[in-house]
Amino acid sequence: MRSLDPPPPERSAELRRRFAEEVRSERPDLTTLCLLVGAEGDGALDEAGMDAAQIELDRLAGLLPYRPGGPRAWARALGELLGERCGFHGCAADYQRLESSLLHKVLVRRRGLPILLSVVWMEVARRAGAPVYGVALPGHFVVGFGTPGQQGHERVLADPFDGGRVLTGADAELLVLGATGAPLHPSMLTPATPLEVVARILNNIRAWAAVRPERSDVALWAVELSLLLPSHPARLRYERAQLLVQRGDFLRGAEELDAYADVVAAVDRPAAERVREQARSARAMLN
Repeated sequence: MRSLDPPPPERSAELRRRFAEEVRSERPDLTTLCLLVGAEGDGALDEAGMDAAQIELDRLAGLLPYRPGGPRAWARALGELLGERCGFHGCAADYQRLESSLLHKVLVRRRGLPILLSVVWMEVARRAGAPVYGVALPGHFVVGFGTPGQQGHERVLADPFDGGRVLTGADAELLVLGATGAPLHPSMLTPATPLEVVARILNNIRAWAAVRPERSDVALWAVELSLLLPSHPARLRYERAQLLVQRGDFLRGAEELDAYADVVAAVDRPAAERVREQARSARAMLN
């Protein structure tokens, strides 16, 4: 399998500038953000390729029937088009491929992780005027149709990873039970915002790279994009520092460790001192 080459530094800097601008906009665009993530992961994705992905989503939306009915009819229409006619689905092997987390690759391969397939479903449905939203169930992202939060309105869940299969309440319960061992809680059905979707995609990429030490480059750009999100855990700075040291950038890694220690010191002085000791060890590697 050919590894994806990163973009050159100038291109990467421009992508990150646009990513930071988009995540801070009043209404962040999910497709744009996913394609910027894809371009950071695949240097071959240029502006023409990003435009082509947008055009493909438009094309797919144009194949949907005009206002087929309520939420269940929308879910079935998306499943028939994307799952059956176009063959979008997932399998266990897709978890082993970085391409499964990059939207432009998923549109070509028609395979991907649940969350990326859900992005395809959502963005195609949204273009066609469907009442659609993402649902970040623990361990398995799905798509909702309908108007959440309004009593008496029909809401339907579909699983794009399974070709768009419409889920019963029992199906959703089993998905959550299998992932967490705990029952489904109504709060788990809250619509996911675009930034929450992108944060979860980046988490998946970091998890993919974490078990592949030779791909610390992927882990680093995924962490650095995550740090551009308006809301992110402070521990990401520690993760970035560790990656810099791992990749031989000892001075910058040590500086990041010291900066993180300053944050931690306010709540846990012993932990902060341990981090500072790591910073000293990193600087010692320069000798």
